[in-house]
Amino acid sequence: MLTKKQLDLLEFIHTRMQRDGVPPSFDEMKDALDLRSKSGIHRLITALEERGFIRRLAHRARAIEVVKLPESMGGASTAKGFKPRVIDGPHPSTSKPANLGSDRVNLNARELPVMGKIAAGVPIEAISHVDHHVAVPGQMLAAGSSHYALEVKGDSMIDAGINDGDVVIISETNTADNGDIVVALVEDQEATLKSFHRSGRSIALEAANPAYETRVYPEDKVKVQGKLVGLIRTY
Repeated sequence: MLTKKQLDLLEFIHTRMQRDGVPPSFDEMKDALDLRSKSGIHRLITALEERGFIRRLAHRARAIEVVKLPESMGGASTAKGFKPRVIDGPHPSTSKPANLGSDRVNLNARELPVMGKIAAGVPIEAISHVDHHVAVPGQMLAAGSSHYALEVKGDSMIDAGINDGDVVIISETNTADNGDIVVALVEDQEATLKSFHRSGRSIALEAANPAYETRVYPEDKVKVQGKLVGLIRTY
């Protein structure tokens, strides 16, 4: 599943190519999506290309080919099942995490979709893509809530005990209290794992590593996608 901005851009490119036979310019894309700079368009174009929706042709100006369309635009479905609307990237392997303990614990385990990677560093592109599933002890999960898992990429949360390569368990929610560690979708383009802090109409996404600066956004630029409830580490 694509983010709203990625889907909007793909639809704009497709519509213009159907009408004019050539793709729009980056300036036209920027204006159509109401972005402040073309760097955001470059990120969206790269994300669409990596997902296989478009192809950039070398040595030709403004040469973009639409390869396929998502189901919402009349194409084949690109994701099935649970859709938390986040996260980028494939998992490096399809292996299960370390032994979950006793048979009693395993009997109570639930299979959760691993939705790729979440940045514990600078934000990365946000998509919904089930990479594989992981078994999680039932007592780690909140009753009545939907959950998904993500593989951590980066070291910005190491002081909170979250390391590169860990699998974090996320309870799907769109609200958070100050101090909660959340999956935050920034400007409908990028997702990151950070500590959430609200002050007035601003939201700060704070790392747990002094090497990373706290990023502050207007409240309408940040959407909480879930809250950290557990962690699995494989040795």
